[in-house]
Amino acid sequence: MALLAESEPVSFDEAITNDIWKLAMKEELSSIEKNKTWEIAVLPPEKVPIAVKWVFKVKLKPDGTIAKHKARLVAKGFMQKEGLDYSEVFAPVARLETVRIIIAIAS
Repeated sequence: MALLAESEPVSFDEAITNDIWKLAMKEELSSIEKNKTWEIAVLPPEKVPIAVKWVFKVKLKPDGTIAKHKARLVAKGFMQKEGLDYSEVFAPVARLETVRIIIAIAS
């Protein structure tokens, strides 16, 4: 029963009923505002807005205890077309552990 209590919500409706996930969503929105990740723009009449989705994840410490509840607001970008809907591409950064493994394999 304890495992079910700490499961990740599947939908927004499920997450909004829990104060821990509400706080995680507020932190994500404040981070988006602070970093100026998105900006509000006027949508031309012939364009369709891109939908967003909440993704929830329980982050664990190495010993298996809960480190934090993480909520991410992501765009459903599969509908976008380069040059029409966006001009920049996000480049993910490699984690330090990944770099170390590649260097170890190469050496």
